[in-house]
Amino acid sequence: MLEGKTVVLGVTGSIAAYKMANVASMLVKKHCDVHVIMTKNATNFIHPIAFETLTNHKCLVDTFDRNFQFHVAHVSLAQQADCMLIAPASANVIGKIANGIADDMLTTTIMACEAPKLIAPAMNTHMFYNPIVQDNLKKLERFGYEVIRPAAGRLACGDTGDGKLPSEQVLVDYIEKAIAREKDLQGKKLLVTAGPTQEAIDPVRYITNHSTGKMGYAIARAAMLRGADVTLVTGQTSIDPPPFVKVIPVISAQDMFEAVKQNFETQDIVIKSAAVADYRPSNVSDEKIKKKDGDMSIPMERTTDILQYLAGHRRDEQFICGFSMETQNMLENSRKKLDKKKLDMIVANNLKVEGAGFGTDTNVVTFITKEEEKTLEIMTKQEVADELLDFIQSKM
Repeated sequence: MLEGKTVVLGVTGSIAAYKMANVASMLVKKHCDVHVIMTKNATNFIHPIAFETLTNHKCLVDTFDRNFQFHVAHVSLAQQADCMLIAPASANVIGKIANGIADDMLTTTIMACEAPKLIAPAMNTHMFYNPIVQDNLKKLERFGYEVIRPAAGRLACGDTGDGKLPSEQVLVDYIEKAIAREKDLQGKKLLVTAGPTQEAIDPVRYITNHSTGKMGYAIARAAMLRGADVTLVTGQTSIDPPPFVKVIPVISAQDMFEAVKQNFETQDIVIKSAAVADYRPSNVSDEKIKKKDGDMSIPMERTTDILQYLAGHRRDEQFICGFSMETQNMLENSRKKLDKKKLDMIVANNLKVEGAGFGTDTNVVTFITKEEEKTLEIMTKQEVADELLDFIQSKM
């Protein structure tokens, strides 16, 4: 996802500087071209050779170093960068940048950089909350920098509070959000449902299905990377939700319906990929379905139809997409669902097709609208998610 991208990491004098070796390694493994600039104080905590070994590029420290491959190093790197992250960012460097001081390789490079710039403060908690530091951070935000809030915990000095450099994964997540994809969904609001629902039979047992939520989570992540404001309504799953997404956890189909209903009105795109448990235990006599469990007969009733509700309450400009998982007559059954529920499109797949269905990292799907059918070859669910968002955009 970061292949072909260039990231410049700026490392300043902090005990947390050691984490940046892991960040550099993670980015390189994502096929990203990584360059590192260090302040002189940073070299007291980690040696430049560590970064040079990981990135295969000279680690720049001295503004007047003549042993480099670029004509004017700070300008050349600034022009190459797709993103620049300073982490850990000391109070000293934050103050310099906020006030236009460029007196070393790191500050001169970031002053010349027009790509997205991220600042991750790391310092003693009392320093972090010093009004001068806070004012400098607000100033940087006004100038278009994104400030990554520090984590809380026990600090190297022994104090406890805000000031820890966030985990390496969090820093990489911010970089991916900034540059992994074009922001063609910027300004759009997207709601996606994912995962299974559970309907309690008694205090011990429940009815559910085999959904893992992978497809819905992939859609939420892809939309977030493309700049959308994403809300993920999710049943219980074993996978971590994507970062920078509003997550609403639910258990039952009614919980999911209420969450969708509450957030539906403001959305531009709604994608229902969740596999809802269609029936729940009930004492209602109308249209009961008997489910045998040993000697016990459990009366059941249908759960609320989320797509049916959306169709009856949608705005004209909203786009609604459903999913259809079939074991036979996939296209015919999916088209009936498309028409009955008045959807803009439906994503159909067949559980019996190899590489599709629950729990896999791949999927084989067909996009269906009233006028068109488009079948994709087997792809990862992340690739399917991007294809789906491209297809939706072409229809809006």
